Amino acid sequence: MYCPEEKEISREEYSRLVKEARRRKDDRLSLILQTIASTGIRIGELKDITVTAVREGKATVRSKNKSRTVFLPGKLKKYLSEYIKKKRIREGPVFQTRRGKPLDRCSVWRKMKELCLGAKVKEGKVFPHNLRHLFARTYYQLEKDIAKLSDLLGHSSIETTRIYIMTSGREHRRQMEKLRLIM
Repeated sequence: MYCPEEKEISREEYSRLVKEARRRKDDRLSLILQTIASTGIRIGELKDITVTAVREGKATVRSKNKSRTVFLPGKLKKYLSEYIKKKRIREGPVFQTRRGKPLDRCSVWRKMKELCLGAKVKEGKVFPHNLRHLFARTYYQLEKDIAKLSDLLGHSSIETTRIYIMTSGREHRRQMEKLRLIM
C-alpha cells in the first residue's frame, strides 16, 4: 500500500510554504505550520498550544477522549515565546482570532491554500493534516520506532500509525534499487 505522490507533501514543499508565509509577513501562519509539522498535533489540538504550554515547553492535548503530553521543540518554544511577546498575548491559546477565540480549522486551511501559488506547491497537497503525516514520516525515518510514534500521535492502534508512515511507490522503488542485489 502506497501513498499517492500527488497527495504527499515533501519536506521541501513544506519548507517553501513556511518561507512563503514569512515572505508575506504572516508570522502566525508560519508558526502554525511549524507547530503542526514539528509536533504532529491535529489541527483541532492547536487550541491546546497555550501561553502556559509554551512557557512549560509542553502541552497537554485532549482529543478523542484521550489526553497526551506534546513536547515543544526548543526552537519552536523560542519562536512562540517571541510571537507571544510581540502580540502581547497574556493567556489562553497562542493562535487566536482578533477577538481572542481559538482559530478554527477552516481559517487555517484557507490561509494555507493561499500560500500554494507563491510557494509553488499543488493545492491538493496542502491541508493541515498533511503536516501531521509529514511529522510521522520524518520521525519514523529517523527513529524507526512505530510504537513510540503511535504514542506521540495519540493513536490507540499501531495499525492507524502505519497509514501515517506510508511513502510513495517511488520511494519504495528507490529503496529497492539501493539494495543492489541484481548482479
